[in-house]
Amino acid sequence: MVASEKIAKILRIDRRIIKELETRAESLTGRKNVLDKIIEENETLIKQRLQLKELGVSISAEEIYQALIEKIRIDDLQLFKALGKPSFMLKEDVDGVLMKIKELIPRAKGFFLKTDKAIEFLKNEPPARIIKYLGYSNVEELIAREDIYEIFSAIRVFEDAKWFNEVFSKQYLALTPSDFEERDVQMKSLGQKWVGVAQSFLKKKYQNISHLKEFGFIFVIPVELGMLGEVTRMFSLAIHYFYEVQSYSDLFRGFARDPETFGKNLASAIRVDIIEERPPQNGKLHWLIIPRYLTRYDENDWRLFEPHISPEALYWGKAEKALVNINTIFKDVSVDFTFWQGLDWVGDYFKTKAGIEVLVSFNLVDAIMTLIREKELEKYLYHHQESLWNKIFVEYFSEEALEKTIQENFVKGYAEI
Repeated sequence: MVASEKIAKILRIDRRIIKELETRAESLTGRKNVLDKIIEENETLIKQRLQLKELGVSISAEEIYQALIEKIRIDDLQLFKALGKPSFMLKEDVDGVLMKIKELIPRAKGFFLKTDKAIEFLKNEPPARIIKYLGYSNVEELIAREDIYEIFSAIRVFEDAKWFNEVFSKQYLALTPSDFEERDVQMKSLGQKWVGVAQSFLKKKYQNISHLKEFGFIFVIPVELGMLGEVTRMFSLAIHYFYEVQSYSDLFRGFARDPETFGKNLASAIRVDIIEERPPQNGKLHWLIIPRYLTRYDENDWRLFEPHISPEALYWGKAEKALVNINTIFKDVSVDFTFWQGLDWVGDYFKTKAGIEVLVSFNLVDAIMTLIREKELEKYLYHHQESLWNKIFVEYFSEEALEKTIQENFVKGYAEI
C-alpha cells in the first residue's frame, strides 16, 4: 500500500483527496515524498515503542491496545503518588496540584474581558438558576457575595445552554476592544458550594475541569469522579486549556485591530463557530479550520473528510510536550511520560486475533480517555486522526505556518494556499 493510500485509510477519507492534496502541496512547496516520510516515521515510532523487529507480524491489535492502556494506567498511578495522593474533593489538594501544573507552564498575560463589563452582563441578564440555587434574592446580592470568575464558571456548567447561546452571549456582540485588558491567565479551584451546580456537566463531560476563553480563566470543580486516569487527564487538560486561552487571547488582540467587527468576531470565536459550507472551488488548496472535535458529535460530518487543521490538536501537542518535562517539578520521585513523546499523530492498523484489521491509536489523550471509559468498552481514535492532519500540514508548510494560518483564518473557517 502506497503512503497516500495508507494515510487515507487511517483518516477514513477517499484516497483521491489525499493524492490531490499531495500533488498541490508538493507543487506549492517543492517538498517531495512528504507522505512517504510520514508513514516511515510512523512505523519507526511504533516499532521503537513496541520493540518489534517487524511491524504487525507477531503481535495482535488486542495485545497492543492492552499494552497502551496498561502503560497509561501505570503513568497515571505514578503521577498520583508523586502529587501526594491528592483527593480532588478537597480544595487544598486541588490547589496543590494546580501549583505543580503552574511550574510546568510559563507565566503569561493575555487580552481578556474586564470584570466590570462582566458585572454589567450579569445585571443585564441575571443567571436565574444560579441565583435560585444559592438562595439569593436578586443578582445584586449574587454579585456582592460571590467571586465574579466563579459566577461565570457556574453559568457555563449550570445555566441552560439555549439561554446562554441565544440570550446571555448576545451581549458579546456589542463588545469593543476597550472592554478588554491585559492580565495574567488564571487557574484555580472553585469553592465546594459549586459541586452541586456542576453535576450535569460532570456526567456529560467525564471531567472536573473547564475554562473561560474570554476571561483567561481555568477552573477545577473539587470533586472526584472515581475513574482510572482522571489525575493525568485533569493535569494534562489544565495545560491544554492554558495554551488554548493563550491562543484565543492572540485572536482577541487580532480582532481588536478592527473595532467595528470586534464584537461579532469575538462572539463567533466564543461560540466556536465552524464553517457550514464548502469553500469556493477556485483551483486553490483549501484547508478547513475545525476548532472542535466533530467526531464527538457526528463521525460522518462532511468536514472531517476534507483537508483540515485542528487548533485543539495543536493545544494538545503543546500540553504533551510539557508533560514530557514533568520530572523537572518532582525532586524525590520518578514520573516519566517520555514514552508518549511525539506520538500524538501516530497510529496504524493491526490485525485482531480473529484476523480483522482495526486502527490502534498511540495518542496519549486517546489512551487516557479509553482508560477512563474502559468500563463502557469505548475506544478513542479521533485525537490521533486530527493530530495526523496537523502533521501533514506541518510537514509541508511548518509548525509556525500552522499557528499563523489558524490565527489569520479562524473566523473565515478555512485557509486558501
